[in-house]
Amino acid sequence: MFIYLSKKIAIPNNIHLKCVSWNKDQGFIACGGDDGLLRVLKLESQTDDVKLRGLAAPSNLSMNQTLEGHSGSVQVVTWNEQYEKLTTSDQNGLIIVWMLYKGAWYEEMINNRNKSVVRSMSWNSDGQKICIVYEDGAVIVGSVDGNRIWGKELKGNQLAHVAWSPDSKILLFGMANGEVQIYDNQGNFIMKMTISCLSNTTGAVSIAGIHWYAGSGGYVEPDCPCLAICFDNGRCQIMRYQNDENPVCIDTMMNVVSIQWNHCGSVLAVTGSLRSANMEKEFNVVQFYTPFGEHLRTLKVPGKHMTGIGWEGGGLRIGLAVDSYIYFANIRPDYKWGYCCNTVVYAYTKPERQEYCVVFWDTRNNDKFVKYVKSLMSITTSGDFCILASKVDETQPQEDAELESGSHLRVTYTEVQKYVLILCNSIGTPLDSKYIDIEPLFVTVTKTHVIAASKEAFYLWQYRVAKKLTALEVNQVTKIKKEGRERVYHIDSSTLGSSDSSPDFAKAFTATRDPICSITASDKVLIVGRESGSIHRYSLPNVDLIQKYTLNNRAYYLSVNCNSSRLAIIDIAGVLTLLDLEVRASSDNSSEKQSSAGDPSKFERKDVWDMKWANDNPDLFAMMEKTRMYVFRNLDPEEPIQTSGYICNFEDLEIKSVLLDEIMKDPERPNKDNLINFEIRSLRDSRALIEKVGIEEASQFIEDNPHPRLWRLLAEAALQKLDLKTAEQAFVRCKDYQGIEFVKRLGNLQTEPMKQAEVAAYFSRFEEAERMYLDMDRRDLAISLRIKLGDWFRVLQLLKTGSGDSDDALLKQAYNAIGDYFADRQKWVNAVQYYLQGQNQERLAECYYMLEDYDGLEKLTAILPETHKLLPEIGQMFATVGMCEQAVKAYLKCNQPKAAVDICVHLNQWNRAVELARTHNMKEIKPLLSKYALHLLEKNKNLEAVELYRKAHHFLDAAKLMFKIADEEVKKRTRPLRVKKLYVLAARLVEDYHEQVKTSQQSKSKGKKSEAKSALAGLLEEDASSLDNRIVDDAWRGAEAYHFFLLAQRQLYEGYMENAMQTAMHLCEYEDIIPPVEIYSLLAVCAAANRAFSTCSQAFIKLESLESLEPEQHQAYEDLALEIFTKHSPKDSRVMERPRSSGGPEGKVPTCIVTGLPIHEYQFWMCNVCKHCALEQEISKYNCCPLCHSPVA
Repeated sequence: MFIYLSKKIAIPNNIHLKCVSWNKDQGFIACGGDDGLLRVLKLESQTDDVKLRGLAAPSNLSMNQTLEGHSGSVQVVTWNEQYEKLTTSDQNGLIIVWMLYKGAWYEEMINNRNKSVVRSMSWNSDGQKICIVYEDGAVIVGSVDGNRIWGKELKGNQLAHVAWSPDSKILLFGMANGEVQIYDNQGNFIMKMTISCLSNTTGAVSIAGIHWYAGSGGYVEPDCPCLAICFDNGRCQIMRYQNDENPVCIDTMMNVVSIQWNHCGSVLAVTGSLRSANMEKEFNVVQFYTPFGEHLRTLKVPGKHMTGIGWEGGGLRIGLAVDSYIYFANIRPDYKWGYCCNTVVYAYTKPERQEYCVVFWDTRNNDKFVKYVKSLMSITTSGDFCILASKVDETQPQEDAELESGSHLRVTYTEVQKYVLILCNSIGTPLDSKYIDIEPLFVTVTKTHVIAASKEAFYLWQYRVAKKLTALEVNQVTKIKKEGRERVYHIDSSTLGSSDSSPDFAKAFTATRDPICSITASDKVLIVGRESGSIHRYSLPNVDLIQKYTLNNRAYYLSVNCNSSRLAIIDIAGVLTLLDLEVRASSDNSSEKQSSAGDPSKFERKDVWDMKWANDNPDLFAMMEKTRMYVFRNLDPEEPIQTSGYICNFEDLEIKSVLLDEIMKDPERPNKDNLINFEIRSLRDSRALIEKVGIEEASQFIEDNPHPRLWRLLAEAALQKLDLKTAEQAFVRCKDYQGIEFVKRLGNLQTEPMKQAEVAAYFSRFEEAERMYLDMDRRDLAISLRIKLGDWFRVLQLLKTGSGDSDDALLKQAYNAIGDYFADRQKWVNAVQYYLQGQNQERLAECYYMLEDYDGLEKLTAILPETHKLLPEIGQMFATVGMCEQAVKAYLKCNQPKAAVDICVHLNQWNRAVELARTHNMKEIKPLLSKYALHLLEKNKNLEAVELYRKAHHFLDAAKLMFKIADEEVKKRTRPLRVKKLYVLAARLVEDYHEQVKTSQQSKSKGKKSEAKSALAGLLEEDASSLDNRIVDDAWRGAEAYHFFLLAQRQLYEGYMENAMQTAMHLCEYEDIIPPVEIYSLLAVCAAANRAFSTCSQAFIKLESLESLEPEQHQAYEDLALEIFTKHSPKDSRVMERPRSSGGPEGKVPTCIVTGLPIHEYQFWMCNVCKHCALEQEISKYNCCPLCHSPVA
C-alpha cells in the first residue's frame, strides 16, 4: 500500500481537536475539541467527468455544521451507522445523542450523571446497544431508543476504554492502570485478559486504544487476528479472540495516541509520535500494520499533537486530528489483482465466506467468472496466464501429479507443503499447480517461468501448458518435466548455475541477514531486490548471477522494460528511480538525445505508487503520482492526466487503466465505466493532424515519431480518402500484410463506389457497405458480405427480395445456418422450422430427439430412403429412450438386422430378437437363445422359456424344459389333469421336432432321393443328434400314464367297473411315471368294486411289498386286506381276460385311448398327431383325440 497527505481543513479560532470519528456508511466526519467544539463535516466529490472518479475527483465540503450543546471540551465521539446517530460526550460528563433530520443534525437525547466524566462509549455491531464507561468505574448499557438496559459500578477501578465483541456477547473494559477485564453482556465478570506484549517493560502504562474488528467486510484469512489492544508505550497485541494465548505482539517504538482497523480488517493504523534518533523533538506518525504484525507503511504528519484517527468507509482515506486541523491522507491499497488477455482479475472478501472470492472479469465481452480460494496470498498475471498463490490447508489432500522425483526429499523434511501456486487461464480454469515449502511473498511470471520468492530464497518453475506445445516439443515434454522444471536457490548461495533434478527446499530455510524484499523478471533476466538496497541481476533461464547493484533505499516495486535494458525501482518511500542494466549504443544521435532527455541515473519522482513500461517501446512508461498519471518518453514527461486508476496495460500508445477503488465498492457487478483508456500525446497529435491539417503533414509528423500504431492510424485515414498509395506505404511501415493485400485488391476494383463500399466493410460499417452494394444493384456482393459476417437472417431477407438460379442452394444454406443458430441456443422448436425448409435431415433428427418428438422422428424414418446413413443414428436415438419397435424399423430399413437384434436384446425384447434372428436366418441365434433362456430361468419363468424355444423352432430344447416342468409338478402332487396337459404339451413339442428334422432333410435332398429315403435319413440324423432317447422315443409315455390314470377313475365313478379295472391294470406298465402306491391303490379299489378279489388280492400283495411306505401305512394296508379277505375269498367272480403285452410279430397290442381296453380288431382309428389308436365306434363320439386333443379327421 502507499499513503500520502492530500488535504487539510483548518478549524476556526485555532481550537484544538480532541477526537475525530468517520461514519463508515454515510461518510460524515465528526470532530470534537476544546470549548465545546463539535463539528460534522462531509467530503463529497462533485464532477461530471466520467474519468474523474474516486480519489482523483476534486472533493469539497458538502456539509460543515457546528453542533451546539456542549460547554466543556468534547472528548468522545462515536457513530451509530445503522441508525444514523452520533453520540458525543464532554469533560463535564454530558452525553448528547444527535440525529439527522432533513439534512441537518439535531439533539435527540441528553444525559448527565454529574458525578464523573465519560472516558469511552461503544455501540455494538448491530447498533442496538451502547456501552458507556465513566472514569469512576460506573458502566451503563443502554438501547438505541434511550432506555437503560443495565448499570454497574466497578468499584476500585478507573475505567478508560470499552469494546464490544463482534457477536455482542462479550464486553472488554480497559482500566486506567493498563488492565483489560472481560465481562459478559449482562455485566458479569469472566476473567482478566493476559497481556503478553508488556513483558520486559517497566513503569506505569495506560491503554491507548482497544478496537475489535466486527467482521463486516470479511476476513483476510480464516481465523484472522481482529482484536487490537495498544498501550501508550508503543506495545500492541493483536488477538484472534478475547482469551487468545498466542497473540501477535508488536513494538511500534512510538508514543501511541489511538488505533483503528480499516473497513475490512486488513490494516491496523496506529497513531502517535515518534522520537527521532538524532533530534530531541518528536514528530507525528501513523504506522500501518497487517493483522499479523507486519509493518506496511509509515506516514509522517506535520503539527505538534495528534489526537485521533478515523478511517473512511471504503478504506481509501484516513482523517487525522492534529492540533486545530483535520488532515486527510489518501491510501492506495495493495489490492490482490492483475490483468491478462483483456481480463481483469481481482479478489475480495465476503463477510459470509471464509475464502477469497476471485473474479475473472472479461472486459471485452463483459463476462464474469468466479472462483473461491482459501487463504489467497497474491494474484500475479502475465500474457495469457494468471498465478494464484495461496496457503494450503493443513488437512487438505495434495493432488500434484509431478512430485514423484522429489517426494522422498520432501517427506524427510516436512509432512505438508504449506503453499500452492496455481496457474490459471484468463477464465480461471486451473491449468497446472505446484506445491512449495517456501512462502511466496513475492511472485513474478514470464512467458516460460513462474518465480516465487520468500525472504531467504527464490523458486523457479518452468511451466508448460498444452496450448504452447508444438509437434516437435510433444516428445520432449516428459523429459523436460523430469529435468529442470523446478529449482530452488538461496539468496546467499554462490553456486547458482546448477539445475537440480528436484528442488531441495531444505536449503531454502537458512536465515539471511539481508532478506529479499521484491522481485521482477523478463524473458532474459531475473532481478531480486534486498532490504539493504542491493539488487541482484541473474540471467534466465540459466540463473547465473551477472551483477550486483547498490541503491540507497529499499526497493518496494521493481519493473523491467520490454527489452530488459532498464529497470524501474519504486522504493518504500514512493520514490521512483531508473537503473540502466545494459550500456546503450553511443551513436552521435543517441548521445544528443540522451543529453537532452537527461541522465537516467539522475531521474527521480516522488509519491509514485504504480508504474508500467510500454510493451512495445523500451523508452516509454507510465506512472501514477498521487492522483496524476504521467507518461514519459525518453525521460521526458507529457502533461499529467487526473486519475486514480491502476495501470493494466501500456501498448500501442494507449494506456488501459482500471478504477479498482470503484470496482471494490460493488465487486459482484463490475462496470465497464470503471475501465479507462488514455491515448498518449503522439497518438492524440497524429489524430488531430489527420483530422485538421491533412494526410501529408501527418505523414511527415509520423515519420519523425515512428510507431506502428501511428502508421496504422495514417493507413486507415488514407483508406477513408481512397489515397491508396499512402495507405499502402503506411501498411508496409506497420507490417500489416492483410492491409497491404486489401489495398492491392482495392486497386483492382474499377469503380469508385465499389471501392468505397469495400472500405466501409473494412472499417466494420457493414450497414453502409450493404446499402452501397444494393445501390449498385450488386445484391450478390451484399449477400456474400452478410455470409462472411454470419448474419444469415439478413442473408435470408436479401434472398427473398430477388430471384436467381443460384438462390435455391443459397436459400437452403441460409435456412440451415439459421437452424444452427437456434440449435446452438437450444431453441429446438425454432430450429426444426428452419431445418425442415433447409431439408437438413441430420440436424432435424437431432432436434426431434432433443424435443422428445418421437412421432416426428418416426415420420422422418419413413421418409428417408433405404440404407440412408442417418437411419442407424435414428435407431440409436429410439433405443436410448426404450422405443424398441421404432428402433428395429430404422435398423431394418438400413439393412442392419444384427443391430436390430442387439437393440432388442439390450431392451430385453427377447421375443422380438428371436423372431428377427429367425426371420433373417442369423447364425448367432443359438447363443442368443441360451442367453435369454438362462435369463428367464434365473427369474423362474420356465414356461416363458419354453415359449421362447418354441417360437425359435428349438422344439427339442423346449420339450426337455417342458418334461422337466411336468416332472417337478408330479413331485409336487399337483392335480393329475394339469400334469397330463404338461406331458401332452411336451410330447407335442417332440412331434414338432420330428417334423422339423424330416423337412430339413427333405430340403437338403432337394428331391434327388425318394421321400422314404429322406425320412429315413431324418430319423437317422435325429437318432444321432438326440441326447435323450427317452424324450424322443417315449415322448407320449407320460401323457399316456396320466390319461389312463384319469380314465380309470372316471370309469369307476361312472359305474363301468370292469372297464375301470382293465384300465387300472393297464396302468401297471407306468410305474416309472405314476407312484406305484397310487396305481395299485386304484387297481385294488377298481377290482374290489368289480368283485375281482383275486386281482384285488394281488394289488394288496404289491402294496404291502412296497419299500417306500412307512410302517404305519404297511400296517394299515395289512389291516384293510385282513378285513376284506376275511369276508371275501381271493377269487375273481368271473374269469378275466388279461391284457396281452404282445400280439404276434406285429408287436404290442394297441390300447384304446377311449375305453382303455386292448384292441383286437384289424381296423381301428389312429390319431395323426400322437399316433394312438381307438376303436372306430368309440372315437366316433369325439371331435378331438382324447389324449392329445388334436381334431379327429
